[in-house]
Amino acid sequence: MEIEAVLAITMFLTTLAALLAGYPVAFTLGGVSLIFAFIGIQFGVFRAGELNGLFLRIEGIMENAVLLAVPLFVIMGVVLERSKVAEDLLHVASRLLGRVRGGLGYAVVLVGALLAASTGIVGATVISMTLIALPTMLRQGYDVRLSTGTIAASGTLGQIIPPSIVLILLADAISNASSRASLSGAGSGAVSVQDLFSGALIPGLILVGIYLGWIAFNAAFRPQTCPPISDPADHVPLTAKEVLFGLGAPLLLIFAVLGSILSGLAPPTEAAAIGAVGAVLLAGLRLSPDEDKTSPFIILAGLVGAVLILVLSNTLDLRVTTDSRTAIDMIGIVLAGLSCVAMLLALLQSARVLHREEQFFPSLKSAAHITTMVFTILIGATLFALVFSGFYGDELVEDVLTTIPGGKWGMLIACMLLMFILGFFLDFIEIIFIIVPLVAPPLIMAGFDPVWLGILMALNLQTSFLTPPFGFALFYLRGSAPEGVQTLDIWRGAIPFIGFQLSVICLVAAIPSLATWLPSVVD
Repeated sequence: MEIEAVLAITMFLTTLAALLAGYPVAFTLGGVSLIFAFIGIQFGVFRAGELNGLFLRIEGIMENAVLLAVPLFVIMGVVLERSKVAEDLLHVASRLLGRVRGGLGYAVVLVGALLAASTGIVGATVISMTLIALPTMLRQGYDVRLSTGTIAASGTLGQIIPPSIVLILLADAISNASSRASLSGAGSGAVSVQDLFSGALIPGLILVGIYLGWIAFNAAFRPQTCPPISDPADHVPLTAKEVLFGLGAPLLLIFAVLGSILSGLAPPTEAAAIGAVGAVLLAGLRLSPDEDKTSPFIILAGLVGAVLILVLSNTLDLRVTTDSRTAIDMIGIVLAGLSCVAMLLALLQSARVLHREEQFFPSLKSAAHITTMVFTILIGATLFALVFSGFYGDELVEDVLTTIPGGKWGMLIACMLLMFILGFFLDFIEIIFIIVPLVAPPLIMAGFDPVWLGILMALNLQTSFLTPPFGFALFYLRGSAPEGVQTLDIWRGAIPFIGFQLSVICLVAAIPSLATWLPSVVD
């Protein structure tokens, strides 16, 4: 075996060992890469000048319009999580469905789907629902396995239901892989975030339907596991304000973000900005005290202004530099200007409300922490890819995959198994930045549709989040569960949902149109 191949394999295994040992991801990727680059220089199989390409790659990352959506969606998710949207959703849903046998289970699944579509943060969703819903479910006599399994599985919906940070990062990785494959005459070039968002929608909704069906099955054949709510205090009628904030606010935000993407009114980055602004406004409206009569009025005016800006920008020519303006365009420009002023005042007022509730700076700090982590890991992964390809590691991976029995389907199964196993130990960010760039180009060159492949990978990552003994969602739930809930019960409760997720992976693999039809319609 040539020295380059030995160094490439050793570099990959050393990186995995360091990550499993708990070393920081970004510094592990960068440090191991520099060490092996130095070793390669000493052996004369790596040129020091190749490291100069890192600066151009980092510049490309910073100029990548797709990745601009990451901090905006993170802000949206963090602000909504801190504004008690999960608590409101669960409160309203459980009150609406609680009298039905299995109603709390239905409520958890539906809330998990809505939180996935409004925040996309798995850890926050699982922890919030564990703290809020699990004690109530256990107090009402729900089976502990059914309760914990439902909460863990519903929390992982944030991986697959858009808008999702996983899908944004995966879209960038798949797009780069498809572009590389297109140089060999395969692939279809760039893959957009919109493609993966629309492609993930149907499989995500199928999962929600299967989860609801499992609750219905238990309600029909194992009624003792999910009784209706018997506490009279939970049968108090809901007020209009509770319904407005509990269901109306997240549904409005989901419609604004996903609707603008799927309808073509705004690309994902601009839609992420809509989501971030909407989240701040809704949080300010939600946290405004009852005695404050001014803040709701100002914030509602800002919300109306934001909607008006979106409509006007897609129906009229609002450019002030053009000479072909009509009278209607001038009226639109004036209205858009007034709407911008109203939205700015509303944002300032919402920020004041959040600051008064001591949520403004903690939200920004949390969002900055998550965004910095993502981009630091991305830079480390870029250095890893640069050195690994300098050892012809990408060609080595392609050669290994092509020798796997079973042709391209054997390649696909092997890659999916690798990602599934690594998902026990590594976070999705490391898998997307390290594994996907290595295995996706050969798979696309073998003839697989890149959008379909991206959705399969996203479903696979979601399943690994739920699989014992190392599933991250199970860790989140274990750390937040009340005393008396056993780890083994959590694992057993997750097993049926793991089977459901694996069945959806097989279904999408067998019927690719489940992932490719909607993107073709949207385009």
